[in-house]
Formats: sequence, structure tokens, C-alpha cells
Amino acid sequence: MLDDSVRSQLTSYLDLLVTPVIITTVLDESDSSHQVRELLAHFGAHPLIQLSESDPRDEARVPSFSVAAADAPARVEFAGLPLGHEFSSLVLCVLQAGGVAVKGEQSLLDAAVGLAGPLHFETYFSQSCQNCPEVVQALNALAVLNTNVTHTAIDGGTFPTEVETRGVLSVPSVYLNGEVFAQGRMGLAEIVRRLDVAFPDQVPEAFNEGGHYDVLVVGGGPAGATAAVYAARKGLRTAIVAEHLGGQVLDTASIENFTSVRHTEGTQFARELEEQVRSYEIDVALGHRVTALTTSTDTNVDAISVLLEGGTRLTSRTVVIATGARWRTLGVPGEDAYRNRGVSNCPHCDGPLFAGKDVAVVGGGNSGVEAAIDLSMVARSVTLLEYAERLSADRVLVEAAMARPNVTIVTAAQVTGVVGDEQRVTGIAWTPTDVDDRRIVDIDGVFVQIGLLPNTEWLTEEVGLNTSGEVVVDRHGRTTMAGVFAAGDCTDNPYKQIVTAAGDGARASIAAFEYLVRLPVAAA
Repeated sequence: MLDDSVRSQLTSYLDLLVTPVIITTVLDESDSSHQVRELLAHFGAHPLIQLSESDPRDEARVPSFSVAAADAPARVEFAGLPLGHEFSSLVLCVLQAGGVAVKGEQSLLDAAVGLAGPLHFETYFSQSCQNCPEVVQALNALAVLNTNVTHTAIDGGTFPTEVETRGVLSVPSVYLNGEVFAQGRMGLAEIVRRLDVAFPDQVPEAFNEGGHYDVLVVGGGPAGATAAVYAARKGLRTAIVAEHLGGQVLDTASIENFTSVRHTEGTQFARELEEQVRSYEIDVALGHRVTALTTSTDTNVDAISVLLEGGTRLTSRTVVIATGARWRTLGVPGEDAYRNRGVSNCPHCDGPLFAGKDVAVVGGGNSGVEAAIDLSMVARSVTLLEYAERLSADRVLVEAAMARPNVTIVTAAQVTGVVGDEQRVTGIAWTPTDVDDRRIVDIDGVFVQIGLLPNTEWLTEEVGLNTSGEVVVDRHGRTTMAGVFAAGDCTDNPYKQIVTAAGDGARASIAAFEYLVRLPVAAA
């Protein structure tokens, strides 16, 4: 099940265990149970890990297994087979149960320990979902930290009947004490924030030590991370504020066009970004959103004021805006109502939930056509709708989609609505662009792939935006506001690539440094 390379890496990780771990399984003679046995045998070979098997109970999910410290009750459980992207979640869970400390800002860990319970979480994941591990790992860590918390991670592919009964049409889907809690990617900070309204006001202690930053980076994707690293290497007092480190990279399945990295996955790339940022003297605040950017004068130092959603105000002599972009929406009736109930942006994450069903893809660019090809592997049928008269995707992708017998391509089609039965999507309405003739395709899900919108709504008129909402920058990354620079997908740079975003971040940071060294000595 695991190749030699993975087994070797697993052995190295398990050697980090400090205390014994017990993995208790609930299995039968099904193929899925045999797969779980085979997987866990690799863990059981370690001297600090004990495997035990209990008899299935009526209420138990089979196959499943719990992970616990030898001297504590089990608070983390996996139902199904945690392979694919979730294998790392299993490894990390075992390590944390075996005494490896949960990493994170101390204020966040303290808030997690202080949550009152009981809190029982259930997370539905798919092995192909890149967003799921962050949620699963965060909730596993929360259960390790807090004795009032339990968590079960459920492989939707192993329990399709349960997924159907609960109406799970998007992963990760999280339930708390039997009720829907959240859907989509989120880390420990966001989970704690949802449970503790006082937490948004907390920021790392470094932000409360006083003084001004030289460079404050807003956004944690490749542009923001690179800008922060470049600033820190210049010896500038640097901070980065972001909801996540990784940005849109976290939604990227495979990266093969970043020079010097032949192949990696988005989640791995994001982890390495975070590791590099944290290797420098950079104050990092994750799980926070900036709501305003203004100029301010404090103690004779001209500064730029940044207001966080929780009310904390930070100041810096320069700011680099690198807030990236998000998926563009259709803006039609039913889209918001059925989001995560059949409307999705991630074919990699949610595609397996539509196995054997009929789906639609909206968008004829590369991402849309790639989504149609991917979904054709699992869905019964795929209808691709494109507003233009021809697809704009690369020719090789168009030919691959046309070769799929279960893919139907419809061009000159304007989507006018998402149809549902108040519980889930049942169809998509569209009209030919040349005639007024409303039509409905019966489907179970729709994947929207029509491009990106910059995350710039929070900016004031002082920072110039173009008609698309992108920050206008010059060739140095300078905006129309003195001391404010911008980089990456939130700017009017026409090329939205990881490598160009990183380059933008470096350019903006160097320009910020040059701006600072040219300030009058008194202001510095």
C-alpha cells in the first residue's frame, strides 16, 4: 500500500514519538477494512505504537479506528481510509497523540484549551481534497489540546449512504454536535474564532510590544510571503497579516511550472512558504482579515494605519498589499442559496461526491475545460457551458474534452440561474445568446470556473483601482498612495501565475526598502 520511499519517511516521522500510542480499530471482513488493516500495520511496526481491535458496535462506522495516548481516552477517530491528502493528517495525529507538541501561536493554543464543551466534531473529507487536511488537522489538534473536544474524520467515499442521507455535497463539511458547523477550508484560528467571540481581538504578543513596523505585508500567498522574506533579509522590522499562508496555492492540485521545482502540490508548496517565512524574524498573525488602510501621524512619525477585523490597529512606515483573488461568481439566482449544496468551485475536492451523477461546468477557459475532463472520470455526464461562441482553453485541452463520450460542450450559452428543490441543486438554467429561449439541464451539481476577482473591497479611494477592482501599480510595484505597494493577483499585472506573484512580491519589497532609505533622517 505504501511504497518504499513513503515507508522510509513514515519511519523517520514515527521516531519522533515521545510516549506510547494506542490505535484501536473497528473492522470487519470487507475490502475497505482489509485496506485499513494493511495501512495501520505500517504504524504498528513501531515499538511505541500498539494496535488493538474491538468488535463492531451497532452505532459504529466500519471500518474506523481511534488514535490516543496510552494513558488517555481516545478523542480522535478516523472513519474510512485516510489516504491521499489525508495520509499526512493521520501521521500528524499519531505524532501529537504520542507527545509531539501542537504548533501555533501561544495565544491561539491558550484559547483552544479554554473552550468549554462537550464539543463533538465530524468532518467529511475526500482523499482528493486539498482543502480537507487543514480542517481535519486543526480539529484533531483541538481534540489533543482540549479534553472537552472529540473529532471524527469521515471518508465520504467509504460511507456514500451516510453522505447522501446527510446531504453532504461539498468537502470539507464539518458538523458540531450533530448540526452543520462550517464548510470549506479553515484553520485552528478560524475554528476557535467561531467558538469564542473574544478571540478575534487577540493577536500575537509581538504586535503589542509597541513601535512601528518598517514593512507590513497584508496577504500570505506567494507574493506576500516573498515580500516579507525580502524585507526581513534587508534587516527591516517586518510583519505579515493573513488569513492563511499559501493563498490560492492551497487550491492548486499540481504545480509543475515553478522554476527549479519540477513537481509539487499546492498544500506542500504552502507549507514550505510558511516554513521559510517563520525562519526569519517576521511577526506573523494568521486567521486575521484587514478591513481598512489609512494614513496616520503618531509621535512625529508618518505612518500607515492598518485596521484588523477584530479591532486591533497596526502601524507601519510602508505596506505591501498582497491579498490575492478569489473565484468569480455567476451572480445568478440560486447560486448563493445552493452554495455547498451542489454549487462548487473545486472539482478536485467535491468531484468524488458526484460519482455516477450528472454535473455541469460553467467556463470555457483552461480551468473550466480541465474541470470537465476531471469530472468526466467520475460523473455520469458533464455539460460544459460557455458564454462565448468558442472555448478559450488550450487546444490540447479542448481536444481532450471533446474526446470524452460523456462530455457535452455548449457554447454561446448564458447561464441564468441555478435550480434546486430547497435542499440541493437539481438543474441549471441557460439561454442561447442569440435567442430568448430559456432551457434547463437536469444536473446534481454545478462547478463554476469563470475566473477570479481581486480581494480589494476593503481598500479606500487613496489606493487607485482599475475597473476590474485590481490595484494599479507602476513598474516598481508602487500604488497611488505614498508608502503603499502591491503585488500578485490583486494587482493589474495581467499574468496571474505563482512565479509572477513571487516576483511581484520581491519587487514591491525592494521598492519599499528604497522608499524607506530615501526618507528624511528625522522621519526614519
